[in-house]
Amino acid sequence: MRELLRIDDISVSYGNIRALKNVSMHVNEGDIVCLIGANGSGKSTLLKAIVGQEPLVDGTIVFDGEEICKARCNMSRKERRRHITTDQIAARGIAMVPEGRRVFSDMTVEENLDMGAFLVRDDKLIGERKEAMYDFFPILGARKRQKTRSLSGGEQQMMAIARALMSGPRMILLDEPGLGLAPLVIADIFEKIDLINKQDKVTVFLVEQNARMALRASNEGYVLENGQVVLHDSSSALLANERVKAAYLGE
Repeated sequence: MRELLRIDDISVSYGNIRALKNVSMHVNEGDIVCLIGANGSGKSTLLKAIVGQEPLVDGTIVFDGEEICKARCNMSRKERRRHITTDQIAARGIAMVPEGRRVFSDMTVEENLDMGAFLVRDDKLIGERKEAMYDFFPILGARKRQKTRSLSGGEQQMMAIARALMSGPRMILLDEPGLGLAPLVIADIFEKIDLINKQDKVTVFLVEQNARMALRASNEGYVLENGQVVLHDSSSALLANERVKAAYLGE
């Protein structure tokens, strides 16, 4: 399969604390890959590093054959001047749904979707994508004039995913999409994630606290502990792994 994202030996620090330590992984085009681990293991930091929101201390990140992130200490002066920014990474086809949704609560659903299309210059295309999102998430179409703060947590999560899809990404990064939601709502969200992958051909990199659901929804999985990758295998193999069962599946 064709590799879409490659993370090579990256490290990220917060002051004297090393949040990620020599992490390497890859995501093949068309796959759903999950990353599981305890709170504080570095999962969100990794997603932020991919989109350029956390600077690398070491290593590189490559998307579709192009280096998008590199440790500044390894850059030449010329490379620093043309360093790729977060919006430029988004323009290359990566969208992120952050932990906690981060919606614009005083804006309507439609205005939030417009914000997701800030890099798109074709008004007709923006309109078509909004209609597609209203078809995909019917509740958003019914409430497109409502302020986002009036939506339930599950509805806000759907809107956050729809907002990310407005850019027409090739890969979507999802940070804890099930956080704080009821089990039935989580199941609905994960069903939508599967459709986004299968029907829209969007590659998915999923961070999720619910390890069982994440592994069942994905092709491959990584386990992150204390900022380091300790396991990588097919998701079915990780579901059967005794270490994973004991630490993350409650068995």
